[in-house]
Amino acid sequence: MQQRTRLDAESILAATEEILRRHGPAKATVVDVARALGVSHAAVYKHFASKQALREAVTRRWLDQNRDALAAVAADAAVPPVRRLRAWLHAVLELKQAKVRDDPELFAAYGILAAAHSGVATGHVADLRSQLTGILAAGADDGTFRIDDLDATARAVFTATAKFNHRAHAAEWEAPGIGAELDAVCDLLLDGLRGRQSED
Repeated sequence: MQQRTRLDAESILAATEEILRRHGPAKATVVDVARALGVSHAAVYKHFASKQALREAVTRRWLDQNRDALAAVAADAAVPPVRRLRAWLHAVLELKQAKVRDDPELFAAYGILAAAHSGVATGHVADLRSQLTGILAAGADDGTFRIDDLDATARAVFTATAKFNHRAHAAEWEAPGIGAELDAVCDLLLDGLRGRQSED
């Protein structure tokens, strides 16, 4: 078997993404990946110890593609925390909508990992929660938000907006008016966070 490309972790992950898109997570195999790269499956296993490890790595890579864009929204100190929280929640929804619409096979692979309580899914949620906590902390620091327990508040906001970020609700993300529904939830959350002060 002649190797067609330099074999490293990145080339294996890129090939795995394409195999998952072509065959779906239920049918894609390490042998398929190896065949696409022109190597033996043993060569792939030198970089990833198991099919599960490979699937986790490719899903982590796929999730991380948009991490910086979301983090930039969360950390934009030029935007007041009230508007930043709303913008970030909408950005998360738009990202999730795009992933379901444009990459359904990899979204399905993520769903399998999440259902198996994979560290990839747990890490993704922790990353989102960390960004959200940063926004809330900024609002607490400048007096915009009245927060006694930052971690508990971040947990509550994330839970209250689960419809707009949790994979279990993916079928609802393209419903007409989903953005307006998120805005209505934001209004309620922001009223509570500000103690019903007027929004900037």
